[in-house]
Amino acid sequence: MVADHSPSKEARPLCVDEVIDVLRSRWQASYDLQLVTRRRRMYLQVMWAYLEQQSFPLDEPEYRSHLAEVLEIVNRIGEAETVRDWLLTTRDKPRLGKALSLQLQGEGRLEEFLI
Repeated sequence: MVADHSPSKEARPLCVDEVIDVLRSRWQASYDLQLVTRRRRMYLQVMWAYLEQQSFPLDEPEYRSHLAEVLEIVNRIGEAETVRDWLLTTRDKPRLGKALSLQLQGEGRLEEFLI
């Protein structure tokens, strides 16, 4: 019997365009995403700063490159579907000085990214 390696919904990686579309449709802004490590746990945070803000430190190509780096780690630790669901359903909204935070589990692969 041959194993089925076709991509399932769970295995579908997050991509930059999808995340930007979700951010813009949910909150009308391209918010910054950051990975933060505290006490050997990793969190994905939706920050309050966003691309359309005049004071945002990145231009669009730099922002897209930064998101790609964050999403590569999210995808590599197997958290794409968790992050996708959270971004689509969280009731919170980023506010000045208050990021949204999701603890990532990492399916046993998190150690590789924790320093």
